[in-house]
Amino acid sequence: MSNQIELRHLIYFSTLAEELHFRKAAERLFISQPGLTRQIKQMEEIYGAVLFERGKRSVQLTNAGQYLKSEVDILLNQLDNIKTQIKKRAEGKITELSIGFIGSAAQSIMPDLLYQLDQEHPLIEVAMNELPNNTQVEYLLHNKLDFGFVRMDTPISGLVLKKITEEPFSLVIPKNYPIQQDNFHSLQQFRNEAFILFSRDYSNAYYELVMSIFGDHGFVPNVHHKTVNALSIFKLVEKGMGVAIVPSSLRIGYDVPVNFIELHDIPQRSQLSLIWNPKNRNPGIPALLSVLEHYFL
Repeated sequence: MSNQIELRHLIYFSTLAEELHFRKAAERLFISQPGLTRQIKQMEEIYGAVLFERGKRSVQLTNAGQYLKSEVDILLNQLDNIKTQIKKRAEGKITELSIGFIGSAAQSIMPDLLYQLDQEHPLIEVAMNELPNNTQVEYLLHNKLDFGFVRMDTPISGLVLKKITEEPFSLVIPKNYPIQQDNFHSLQQFRNEAFILFSRDYSNAYYELVMSIFGDHGFVPNVHHKTVNALSIFKLVEKGMGVAIVPSSLRIGYDVPVNFIELHDIPQRSQLSLIWNPKNRNPGIPALLSVLEHYFL
């Protein structure tokens, strides 16, 4: 018996760690269940640790198994990235950048940044994915994304955070709402109104920041709807189902008949940040950072 861990061991382990069921994992791997059992047993003997707790009806990862799964997830994802990069080079490309973003980033810096990147590095392809903050952070930590545009101002362990912009908030109101910019005095005027807000899934830090605006004005809002989609918020406001608070940049790029009241006199500001994993070796990362520094910061 070889005393070396091979790639097949890690693939078998990863599949079983996902399924937590030997028969289902074996079916996915197109091997026999006894064969999978032997491979996992061999891994445990090589590592000198039990990786799975086996019961009559369930399989669970041990503490050692949970640690190995987190490391194997990163390794297998890196192998997928290598495959992608090799394919791109075979096609004459330099690399592909996978960029996550929240909707407001698409209305502000992203179009100009990606245009400039294309001008200077036309052989770099970009894949864009609109994702909530928390999902972007998770994907970046596991090298499933190369960059993320997020609404947060606090660094995350294992990631680099760079401030891009800081902007005020705006109230979003129906066109026929009795309070408009010319007769607006305070958020207190809306204390009995239903609010439509970005949910915690959009960004927990952003949600807490918005709630602090209400706290400063002495009331807890009646949150009638929550969503992670800006267009949904505007459509609900248009239908008279409530009012909203959003970063002011979102007034650009959406053709929805609603009005905005900019909240200049409050201290809260929404920060758009770029985050990335410094351990990610994608060659497109320094290229995009160079364009960002030269043209936008």
